Amino acid sequence: MSIIPVEQITLDNGLRVNLSPDSSTPIVAVNLWYGVGSRNERLGKTGFAHLFEHMMFEGSLNIPKGVHWELVERAGGSMNASTWFDRTNYFETLPSHHLELALWLESDRMGWMLPAITQEKLDNQRNVVMNEKRQRYDNQPYGDWGEKIQAMVYPESHPYHHTVIGSMEDIEGSTLEDVSDFFKTYYVPNNAVLTICGDFDPTNGLEFIKKHFADIPKGNEIPEIPGELELGQLIGETKREHLDGEVPLPRVIMAFRIPPYTEQGFYPADVASSILGSGRSSRLYDSLVRKQRIAKDVASFVFPLTTGAGMLMVWATGLPDGSVDNLENALSDEIEKMGSVRDEEISKVIALTETSFIRQVEQVGERADLLSMFTQTFDDPDRLNSEVERLCSVSSREVENFSAEFLGENNRAVLTYMPGGES
Repeated sequence: MSIIPVEQITLDNGLRVNLSPDSSTPIVAVNLWYGVGSRNERLGKTGFAHLFEHMMFEGSLNIPKGVHWELVERAGGSMNASTWFDRTNYFETLPSHHLELALWLESDRMGWMLPAITQEKLDNQRNVVMNEKRQRYDNQPYGDWGEKIQAMVYPESHPYHHTVIGSMEDIEGSTLEDVSDFFKTYYVPNNAVLTICGDFDPTNGLEFIKKHFADIPKGNEIPEIPGELELGQLIGETKREHLDGEVPLPRVIMAFRIPPYTEQGFYPADVASSILGSGRSSRLYDSLVRKQRIAKDVASFVFPLTTGAGMLMVWATGLPDGSVDNLENALSDEIEKMGSVRDEEISKVIALTETSFIRQVEQVGERADLLSMFTQTFDDPDRLNSEVERLCSVSSREVENFSAEFLGENNRAVLTYMPGGES
């Protein structure tokens, strides 16, 4: 992968800026990360980070509700936002001559949103989020898996114990004062990273940024993440929960604590996860789907979290007449076999992951998001250029050691689903 150029500047108000020019195509990506996600929420105030993502599209002082979308789309661009455990991000991709438009839109939200917040807007978006929770989580087959698994992997005192969407009661109970306090606390320049990537002149780009963002005042010091952040390396046991209900097929989900993304130990976990369940050549697919024919699908993936511990997930969805016991036993057998890993398996996984990463970097929008992420997480956007090296350095011995240490029965959360009232 060729070196991605990036220049980092910090404005006087604390806003960290990444400039990464690329004239190969006449488009530009603007990406803004705020260092606030569900981990920053306090007891009784869960779901606020996600609710506020919705509120940020309700208009600001100089941009009426809905006009942000309209202006970007009229310019031939696209935009969206997302909320996760550790961050909230907002992003636009447009023809390069519309760079200043995107910067103005984002700066107006950061600096002048509070005057536009009304009770009507809050009521509207609160109802939208509550309906989203009903549709995607409460009334969706297997929809509560995240809530159940997180509660088993992370103790109640830890900020990852609750879901990103939060609780219905907390969302319903949110007030204008809550929203105002949340904005003043977290939506400030010194808690944000702004990245421009694509076809632009860095000097002009920085002038536009200073023009639109430099006058936004620095916020107060960002509060410490609430809760008890320190975790034991392992769960310490196998935790279980079984659910009978309106699901079409049996499913077994297993989760394990793993090193956080900020530690080198995360990379062997990532490789181990891919060997287990990434694609049709993975161990789980070959064994449970192709050979034993007891599963309809399998999956394995990691959550690259940064506070205390990350999480590795595996799951298998069974057949109509299958049992969760058979699925769990088959999953456990394959996990135990991770004590022996072939070099060719490592090479294949690394090659596939490297290819996927390079394709991601080739897209200016994804590249901008990665630069923001590496800045927010490590204060080092240039880390993008060495990420593949960290992955390629993983050895079969490291994966075997990781598997022996983290994938045992003393570090396991098991969630099982069966259709109807069967057991």
